[in-house]
Amino acid sequence: MTVDTDKRSAGIIEMIAGPVVKASGMSGAKMYDVVTVGSERLIGEIIELDSDMATIQVYEETSGISPGEVVEMTGEPLSVELGPGLMSMIYDGIQRPLASIRDRTGDFISRGVSVTPIDHEREWKFDPSVKEGDRLMAGDEIGRVQETPTVKHIIMVPPETEGVVLKVATSGHYRVDQNICTLATSMGDLELSMVHRWPVRISRPFKRKRDPDTPLITGQRILDTFFPIAKGGTAAIPGGFGTGKTVTQHQLAKWSDADVIVYIGCGERGNEMTDVLREFPKLEDPRTKEPLMARTVLIANTSNMPVAAREASVYTGITIAEYYRDMGYDVALMADSTSRWAEALREISGRLEEMPGEEGYPAYLSSRLANFYERSGSVECMASTARSGSISVIGAVSPPGGDFSEPVTQNTLRIVKVFWALDSNLADKRHFPSINWLKSYSLYLGKVEGWWKSNISEDWLELRNRAMALLQQEAELQEIIQLVGPDALPPSQQVTLETTRMLREDFLQQNAFHDVDSFCPEYKQVEMLRAILLFDDMAQKAVSRGISVDTIRNAKCRITISRMAKMQNESFRDRVRPIKEEISKELLSL
Repeated sequence: MTVDTDKRSAGIIEMIAGPVVKASGMSGAKMYDVVTVGSERLIGEIIELDSDMATIQVYEETSGISPGEVVEMTGEPLSVELGPGLMSMIYDGIQRPLASIRDRTGDFISRGVSVTPIDHEREWKFDPSVKEGDRLMAGDEIGRVQETPTVKHIIMVPPETEGVVLKVATSGHYRVDQNICTLATSMGDLELSMVHRWPVRISRPFKRKRDPDTPLITGQRILDTFFPIAKGGTAAIPGGFGTGKTVTQHQLAKWSDADVIVYIGCGERGNEMTDVLREFPKLEDPRTKEPLMARTVLIANTSNMPVAAREASVYTGITIAEYYRDMGYDVALMADSTSRWAEALREISGRLEEMPGEEGYPAYLSSRLANFYERSGSVECMASTARSGSISVIGAVSPPGGDFSEPVTQNTLRIVKVFWALDSNLADKRHFPSINWLKSYSLYLGKVEGWWKSNISEDWLELRNRAMALLQQEAELQEIIQLVGPDALPPSQQVTLETTRMLREDFLQQNAFHDVDSFCPEYKQVEMLRAILLFDDMAQKAVSRGISVDTIRNAKCRITISRMAKMQNESFRDRVRPIKEEISKELLSL
């Protein structure tokens, strides 16, 4: 985030309360305008106006600032800079590049430091897509820049702009702030560069939203097969401390088949963000074989950073995501965690002396959450030619003590369509991902069924529903076992318990740190599930012939089934047929 240093008008600081500052003499200021506070020119945003008195939330530490110092107005809202150079960057909550700040100030961020979010000195190879005389609408492509090996950056006409091309740059190398196209508009000639600014609290326009019908493949079996999310959908991952929210989001960021990843570390512990920053540059994208950072933007706003910037970080991230969506990309946005964001809202609301709502959160908590999640979606982009993109928003929620009845979790569940409920009991048993299959749900099953049928398997939903029915039956049987013991159950129900044990241990469990098991392709997921259910069919037939359950438990094919997850993904298609033949042959010969 950079601001115009030209002095428009100024006010005087009257009161300071943590990140909240009140200043008088602010006539002409507008809500959500950016200001610079004090002699160190700290960046702030106006969040309340009363006559000529403005209340400002400051995005940096305010210690040392005193009443009587000057507040300067910039005349523009909190905005981000959009253009080539965003990919692979690590920003703080207000889009300041952390690597550039480190180079300038050392390992600790100095207050008031201002660095351009995008390097204005770097030159990019620009290839024009239009010619003189072409009429362009908002969102139309002007040219292209190869931003990274995996992301081709489309230079677009900014929203709410249209005109006829008077001049366009030839193919060559240009800085982002150089003129590459001149449009004749109704307001006069307009020079366009490769970079423009957009207010973070205003969603970027699009033609219309579409019904999401394509799954976001994550490589995590319990997510893709049991509780899928569609591209353009919304999901929540609530769970108490130590249940694996952050690792699950890391897995989604690493392996999901989105074109662009925006990861927002919003108020999380510094060591967790350090793991992301150290690990991501070393990871290889399984689809492109390029470094994963080549399609990732990281927003790092840890718990020891200023609380006001935490509130802004989710808007910074979603605006960058919308920008790449407008190019026609599928974007996956991870927000870890929205609970810390809500805590920032609560702290600022308290300093504003607003009437508190449930558990001290502001009364507008639900509307703020809804505004954030509703910026997701699969859309037809603004352009005269057909182009579509999507943003899938996945938010982690950290309810205190794992209590899902607290306000942030409840308000989130009213908005999102996928609920991945993390369970501390499963985490204590070292079952990861510790997603409770009886509490979780997805409202996208019917919407993505067509994709699975046409691309992977006709009977995907049938297999999934049958496995879920078995797991629900196991939960009912466990209550009986508590009373009479497992030996009192009939043989067919004992076989059901063996099948569900394989489902839990060999399918639902997945090792995020294993070279092979960390990512499971969709075809492998279906074949693994089909093999386990084939075992159930053959075992039920065996007990109906009088074969003992103990004999079935000792079948060698069970060991083969337990090893499927670790088998190389590339060769699994060739190995799955012999596995199923082994299951049928052994259980028939008992």
